[in-house]
Amino acid sequence: MTTVFDVPADQLIKKLGERLKADPKFTPPEWTRFAKTGIHREKPPVDPGWWQPRVASIARKVYLNGPIGVIHLSAEYGGTRDRGSKPNKARLGSRSIVRAALKQLESAGYVQAIKGKGRVIAPAGRKALDAAAHDVSKELEVKVPALAKY
Repeated sequence: MTTVFDVPADQLIKKLGERLKADPKFTPPEWTRFAKTGIHREKPPVDPGWWQPRVASIARKVYLNGPIGVIHLSAEYGGTRDRGSKPNKARLGSRSIVRAALKQLESAGYVQAIKGKGRVIAPAGRKALDAAAHDVSKELEVKVPALAKY
């Protein structure tokens, strides 16, 4: 069976994001039109459909690194802040985006919280991510037939 570890991350996130767009549980909050993705960013995302791929990416990171908390997830989406003539410094990504995405994933049953440890992937989330990974691997086999033996 194909898992998340076996396929490229960008293609998996794109495939899972498409599936999440069809699910009404993953509608973006109203404030996402105005929110920056971190203090290191100058403007909000240009793509109006950025929410579902971000939720898919967070689900993938919980799958790979769980149990993981909000701070560590926001650090994954952080970057360097331009401070003018002073040296750049690493800054966290938006914790509000991470918290809202985790709430949606928990309400859908994809992620579950472990008190004092963080979030881990639930069986339903593992099934959804592995199914998306399987679809991506089938698409890759069509493009590159040599991958069929793996």
